[in-house]
Amino acid sequence: MRILHTMLRVGDLDRSIDFYTNVLGMKVLRRNDYPDGRFTLAFVGYGDESKEAVLELTHNWDTKAYEIGTGYGHVALEVDDAYKACADVKQRGGRVTREAGPMKHGTTVIAFVEDPDGYKIEFIQRKAA
Repeated sequence: MRILHTMLRVGDLDRSIDFYTNVLGMKVLRRNDYPDGRFTLAFVGYGDESKEAVLELTHNWDTKAYEIGTGYGHVALEVDDAYKACADVKQRGGRVTREAGPMKHGTTVIAFVEDPDGYKIEFIQRKAA
């Protein structure tokens, strides 16, 4: 078994695709409209779905916004340099909610950014080999 994707419901699909592709550097892997169900699915990620987990962005055409709820945590992305990743996100118009630095009670360097719908994305800096 392996993880295929994580699904996020988004209020404005084009805005979300712009964030995940232009701010976080992912690619749109596929996008399908389902007119009978009045929704669109867009899959974004860094690599081929047959080898890597991706994000499924679900846009229900008649819903403009969602409450994230208290059960959702975050999506984590490994980065080479969390400080640079935060600077890049800001330069591309994204929102950093926790600057890069060591996590509390540990040494792992982390940071948090937020997508246009308020979903948290954690950057975890790759440890030196």
